[in-house]
Amino acid sequence: MAVFPGQAGAAGAPGAYAFAEGAETVEGATSNVEGHRLAPGRTYKSSLPRVGQRFYRLELKAEDSAYVSVTAIPGAGANVSYADGVEVSVQDSDGNNCSPMEAEEARFGSSESPRPITATAARRVGPHERSCTGAGTYYVLVERTRSSGTARSAVAQEDWDLELHVASEPALRGAGETTPPQTWDSAAPVPPSGERRPREGGTSFNDARGLEKGVWGAGIEPGETLFYRVPVDWGQQLSVAAELGSSSGELGSGDSGVGSGVGSGVGSGRGARDRGYVSSALVMSVHNPVRAEVEDADAAYDGRQKSAALDPLPPVAYENRFALTDEVSAMRFAGWYYVSVHVSPAVAEKFGDGPLELTLRVDVDGAPRPGPAYAGSPQPADDFGVSERDTEAAQRGETAEAGSGADGQDGDGRDDELMAVVAAGGIGTGVVLLGILGVWTLVARRRARADSAAAASVGSAVSPEDAGETAGFGPPRGW
Repeated sequence: MAVFPGQAGAAGAPGAYAFAEGAETVEGATSNVEGHRLAPGRTYKSSLPRVGQRFYRLELKAEDSAYVSVTAIPGAGANVSYADGVEVSVQDSDGNNCSPMEAEEARFGSSESPRPITATAARRVGPHERSCTGAGTYYVLVERTRSSGTARSAVAQEDWDLELHVASEPALRGAGETTPPQTWDSAAPVPPSGERRPREGGTSFNDARGLEKGVWGAGIEPGETLFYRVPVDWGQQLSVAAELGSSSGELGSGDSGVGSGVGSGVGSGRGARDRGYVSSALVMSVHNPVRAEVEDADAAYDGRQKSAALDPLPPVAYENRFALTDEVSAMRFAGWYYVSVHVSPAVAEKFGDGPLELTLRVDVDGAPRPGPAYAGSPQPADDFGVSERDTEAAQRGETAEAGSGADGQDGDGRDDELMAVVAAGGIGTGVVLLGILGVWTLVARRRARADSAAAASVGSAVSPEDAGETAGFGPPRGW
């Protein structure tokens, strides 16, 4: 697999991360005073060394909340441990953390598998906020996080690529609700059933493929991470379950072959199960419109089909932000929610390096409700809402950057667009042909008149039969 500009990862790595198109590359500073300015509504590329920290800078208005997400992308084959990860914070001029009560770090966890991980920090405004108030300069600190008490804490020796995304949320026009919902339907949702429809995933937040309610399928290779996005409006409740299909039983490159071969059950369910067990083989995460993690789930794999499902999530509501639990607090915005699914590369060692079948069961329950009355416009402008265009994009499987879906692989939903192009081309071709015919006719008429005049001047030199041929309206000579 070739790695093109805007992608992170080594050649041969499945699903190299696709950075945002046109993202500015910036260098983090070792001191806060030298930090590059990040603007709300923009996405940036940067890097994080294996040792040290990096600063960036924000210029914020007094009335806007700001959210900074940092996605760390280790190289393919990088060594990472349970405790390795990335941490981000927004700080004021006194070094105070602006959002100490919210999750600000992401770790690779028990999968110990290199993949994109995202941490988000915020500067919030509101009636209950006492720190980081007022307009001015704030600082974004990004650093690695690891446990210093274990021998494996220093295994991550490579620099990591970073993608930074900045969003701002305006204040409300008036006083809003400040108490999170006390009751909501927390029963385990019944996942959608039926035939799955093919929908290949993207490699990042930027080329995540749209999904609507239903059952979706794709192939996923060990070591690969697929990204999808689902529009969830105010008042709606999201549920997602991921299933990894059974192994075909073929040996992977790292398998010793013990217990395999003729008579050992290779190709059967028992043969696949006997070859091993991979903990946290399937990892699924859901992130909200500002890329803050909502919840994750994982599952071990032994060659048989396995599933991972999210715990019940509350309906999207502005007042969820005042909840004490992260998974409720994160359901504070309407907009695109991102689903990422990762399969550990260790699966290839036990069950082969070919793709496995992934099934996603997505449900969006409830009718949309009116959203809060903002006093201004968020940045990016379409981050906190669901439009009719978003609903259509989910149906067609479009990405955020390629609204036409030109980068997609399954082609569903694109026939109408293709027919529109063909129709436009047909109309254009018809206009050109009519123009040619018109010129043809005009030239013929003028030539006929000229020939008739010439015939009259020569009189008897031209026979009636010849004159009749000259006066015809066929195509001009030499056409």
